[in-house]
Amino acid sequence: MSRPGFLLSAWPWRAAGYLLSGALTGVLALVALVTSAAVGGVLAVMLVGLPLLLVLALAGLPVGRVERRRLRMVDRDPVPEPHQLPAAPGLRSWLTTRLREQITWRELAYTVLFTVLLWPLDALVVTVALLFPLSMAATPLLMATIGEGDETKVLKQWTVTTWPTAFGVAVLGVLLLALGAYALGVAAGARAELTRLLIADRDGDLGARVVELSRSRVRLVDAFEAERRRIERDLHDGAQQRLVALTMTLGLARLDAPPGPLADQLAKAHDEAGKALAELRELIHGIHPKVLADYGIEAAVADAADRSVVPVEVDLSLPGRFDQAVEAAAYFVVCEALANIARHSGASRAEVRGGYAAGRLLLEVRDDGRGGADASAGSGLTGLADRVSVLDGRLSLSSPPGGPTLLRVEFPCEATELSEAADRFA
Repeated sequence: MSRPGFLLSAWPWRAAGYLLSGALTGVLALVALVTSAAVGGVLAVMLVGLPLLLVLALAGLPVGRVERRRLRMVDRDPVPEPHQLPAAPGLRSWLTTRLREQITWRELAYTVLFTVLLWPLDALVVTVALLFPLSMAATPLLMATIGEGDETKVLKQWTVTTWPTAFGVAVLGVLLLALGAYALGVAAGARAELTRLLIADRDGDLGARVVELSRSRVRLVDAFEAERRRIERDLHDGAQQRLVALTMTLGLARLDAPPGPLADQLAKAHDEAGKALAELRELIHGIHPKVLADYGIEAAVADAADRSVVPVEVDLSLPGRFDQAVEAAAYFVVCEALANIARHSGASRAEVRGGYAAGRLLLEVRDDGRGGADASAGSGLTGLADRVSVLDGRLSLSSPPGGPTLLRVEFPCEATELSEAADRFA
């Protein structure tokens, strides 16, 4: 409305149409509501009017639907349908669902407010802001036609007998019409906001968006994990096998070659191929270790601890397997923590402890190093924290100067496969 072209745009007329259609809809809703209440009350004595009273309780449904559609006239943000789908087909299930919804009763309360108060206000605003200025602007036309050039009445109150006065009233009407356009815009905006507040389930819409966003993030994590496994499989079955064959070929050639420069070059090539094979195996293990996929977190963490430069004590007590995304996130958090301990902490020993209770998987990594770790200083834990949050988990780091450092991560999850120990005690 603050833009210079507002008066020349379609928005003033859309606002007027919104308020005018509100007045007409309100009259129709009032007639239908009063008729249903009267007929249902009279026939309720013979139990015939009870269905009409039930219909009266659901009168807000059609009114709410019409009002949400009318909002499109002045609001570019569409209002989604707030009602839930019935759990089963049939009229009984539909009625049960509707009568249990809070939005149904909010729509009924809005319908009562609409038929008693809102539509008269709509009609009043349209009359004062649009019809009165238009009537004043048409004073010369009315004087020339109905008044036969002699006189006419302005708003049925004041008599105009001269042409200069008639044109003066017309100019005033045009100015009031411009002001009325802004008044229509303000009134329509306030009216639309009130309607949204009462019969648009904003919290439900926001909740649905949050749920969909969470699901899309989980889908991205699953797709990322699937891609990691595909890369690991391709490297294992392709490049690694070729390097193994190359290493064996170079080893055989080295044995067959006579002593001399050629044998020395073959020995060097054989050693380099062996180093490349070792690096490739380490890379494959880091992408998605096979032990994690086959045996779960306990075995994978134990394997990571065995490969750590710093001695690591592992104490995990888990009931079984978990969702693949949870296992992968937990494993890589532990691996990143152990790598940081080896690179930055100066620790002499570390501990990895964890368990499962109350539907949550908990892992802790502790070291006796110098402390002072900062997750925002490029340690790699920031990305892991984002990955943990996708799964509704929490990652916390405590590392005061002088140590010790404690990394704690927990995931809400359920055990999908019970371990043999859990089966024995079940």
